[in-house]
Amino acid sequence: MDIEELRTFVEVADAGGVSSAALRLGVSKSIVSRRLFRLEEELGVQLLARSTRGAALTEAGATFRDHAARVCAEIDVAREAILPAGDLRGRLRIAAPFSLGPTHFAPILAEMARRHPGLHIQTCYSDRFVDLIAEGYDCAIRVGYLPDSNLIARRIGPVHGKLVASPAYVKAHGSPETPEELLAHEALMQGTEAWHLTDGDKTITVRPQGRFKADNGTALVAAATAGLGIAYLPDWLTHEHVASGALVPVMTRHPPPPAGAYVVRPPGQHPARKIRVLTELLIEYCDRPAHPVGAAAV
Repeated sequence: MDIEELRTFVEVADAGGVSSAALRLGVSKSIVSRRLFRLEEELGVQLLARSTRGAALTEAGATFRDHAARVCAEIDVAREAILPAGDLRGRLRIAAPFSLGPTHFAPILAEMARRHPGLHIQTCYSDRFVDLIAEGYDCAIRVGYLPDSNLIARRIGPVHGKLVASPAYVKAHGSPETPEELLAHEALMQGTEAWHLTDGDKTITVRPQGRFKADNGTALVAAATAGLGIAYLPDWLTHEHVASGALVPVMTRHPPPPAGAYVVRPPGQHPARKIRVLTELLIEYCDRPAHPVGAAAV
């Protein structure tokens, strides 16, 4: 049984269709279809029920999917075990934040590709919350406060941030001094997220309200400099604006606690060596004094 046929079937099962799986695998839809046909012919059962909306697992397909995924994972471990020390091969699909990824993490991924010519790296830069398992990613780089999940996370560095507003906004509406006063102000947010603030050694959670929302940090910076409200943003997005006076820090008596940058991966006993190598490379980069994630010097 061909391992690529098994991998293709798992990708189609997880992606919910041939087109999405072909995009993940970096091959044509016709290749995906041929691999599925050969696998079903060899097994003598229908694994997928195809329609114009995509492909759904049959009962046999649902049973076989988990076995196929385990076989593919074991093959990956076996291949890694016999590769020359330090050599990496195969594919690595990574989800990274759009607000930080192209400037901070893309050079590290390029360096990893340079060191490992046999490794194929595919990165999606987006500030939306990517479902690693459903969308077929090996890992993600995430920044902020991680929600509870079954994903396994490794911290690669601290992220510092602050609450900021334009001088015009502060002049018109005042500067909040307490978490209670903050609730009366316009907040610039990604959605309905909570904001975390410190009060001595305690962490306070507030849920501000606002009429301007965007799923991208750069867009929130633009709204803040335009005087639309108060934004809670990492320093790497605001330091130039604070230095120029376009933004000023607010709530300085109750600063946000340090957040973090993380590599997260789906649950499993042993991470693939390529994910371990990427994680160590990111930690090495973030530990350098000139390149801490979220530092004003970046």
